[in-house]
Amino acid sequence: MSTQPRIEQLPGKKLIGMYLRMTLAENRTADLWRTFMPRRREIIHAVGTDLYSIQDYNRGWAPQSFTPHTPFNRWATAEVSDISNIPAGMESFQLEGLYAVFLHHGPPSAFMPTFRRIFHEWLPASAYVLDDRPHFEILGAKYKHDHPDSEEEVWIPIRPKE
Repeated sequence: MSTQPRIEQLPGKKLIGMYLRMTLAENRTADLWRTFMPRRREIIHAVGTDLYSIQDYNRGWAPQSFTPHTPFNRWATAEVSDISNIPAGMESFQLEGLYAVFLHHGPPSAFMPTFRRIFHEWLPASAYVLDDRPHFEILGAKYKHDHPDSEEEVWIPIRPKE
């Protein structure tokens, strides 16, 4: 993981996909993507080939209180230019705001050390605090699922410290 993120103001990004409510202890991510991937071609107005894995936590969520039993909604989505014609069983989602963008190298199973570095090292020492908005990863051309050479962008919502 790159320890110094780039800071990016994300303009409104429209997405269409599906979600499941889960915890890390009862992780249903594979089920979500197994359902979404065969249907992603039903999405009209798709922009590019990148996929977005979104974690939508409950309002007031704090990383210090996160446990394997903390519930959240995980989304599997694709970016679109227009949210009309949403396929049955899918919903629209919008992302925007200020984000710290980290690069994670390795499979998803190796993400916990990256999580700790972001939330226990970088964030407390930065000029930012965590904002109460969705977190997400962009699964682009270099994403290779469980391969050790896999690469994904990790977007963490932030706002300046007061």
